[in-house]
Amino acid sequence: MVDKTLHFALGHDRFKTMGSSRTDSKVSASHAAFELFLETPIDKTEFLKDFNSNLPNDIRAIRIEEVDEHFNIIQTPKLKSYLYLFTFGEKPHPFSAALMTYFKGDLDIELMMEGAKLFEGKHNFVKYCTKPSPNTDFNREVNHCSIVENTAYSASFFPEKSYALKIQSAGFMRYQVRLIMGQLIRLGRHEINLATIAESLSGEDRTALDQIAPGSGLILQDIEFDI
Repeated sequence: MVDKTLHFALGHDRFKTMGSSRTDSKVSASHAAFELFLETPIDKTEFLKDFNSNLPNDIRAIRIEEVDEHFNIIQTPKLKSYLYLFTFGEKPHPFSAALMTYFKGDLDIELMMEGAKLFEGKHNFVKYCTKPSPNTDFNREVNHCSIVENTAYSASFFPEKSYALKIQSAGFMRYQVRLIMGQLIRLGRHEINLATIAESLSGEDRTALDQIAPGSGLILQDIEFDI
């Protein structure tokens, strides 16, 4: 859709775009980025106005910055922050389903808060990835991982109390965040314990986990580029 709109806004197809990352189906993005390659300069202010006026209602361009020819949006060091919004207990209004996942039954939130901290630091996430490539490096570092009350998003149809998994890293593998959320939900239901999560990060057992949290609760919250 971005490429289609660019074609209309620029009036030609002599351009190329490169996205900073990809997300799963039904995942939202509060902040995303792409690199635009052009043959000739543009007026950034006028272009941004024209680009925004032609984008569909569910996409909004925030800003445009000029970079040099050495910048590569994929290879440039970056930090990605995700939120996973969820609630439990009484079933919420159906309108909240697009941004928040409802889990049936009770959850031990305090135990889940303890469990989230186990994912911080350098670990082997081989169990937290699906369909990896042969050269995938499973040793990753998670800068921050916590479960907190949701104060980032609100709506009249949201439940009175909801929660968010906050996680930040230089990069995530396919389904990694949703698999982490799946394990924390199992922990909150007392189906597993803290030791189970700690053992899953050792890299000794390479069997992939199969409880993947739904994509609709996941939001790419922020991308910080080291430029």
